[in-house]
Amino acid sequence: MSCSVDLKNCNPSAIKDERKIKEFADKLCKLIDMKKFGDTYVVKFGEDPRVSGISMIQLIETSAICGHFADLTNSAYLDIFSCKEYPPYKTAEFCKKFFGAKEFKVDVTFRY
Repeated sequence: MSCSVDLKNCNPSAIKDERKIKEFADKLCKLIDMKKFGDTYVVKFGEDPRVSGISMIQLIETSAICGHFADLTNSAYLDIFSCKEYPPYKTAEFCKKFFGAKEFKVDVTFRY
């Protein structure tokens, strides 16, 4: 299953804090009962203000969680992909609350 969560109007301090994003990965893995494989990789990059921000990836034993946090728009774009099922809408609500987003959109795709 692949779940894309787009968050708009997030708390700017939350999406610009590398420690907070690592905490998010830890808590999300616990929420959806996924086993982390290694540390959360977080990097801030982008010379173009339209796209600059933090990107993260957390490998999990059943695939990966990744995201990009856009500084200019206070938006977050998250993808949670796993061979093991998890509750996508509960996951999206958690993401919204964690980053203090005012709006969110979720898309779920079942892959084979």
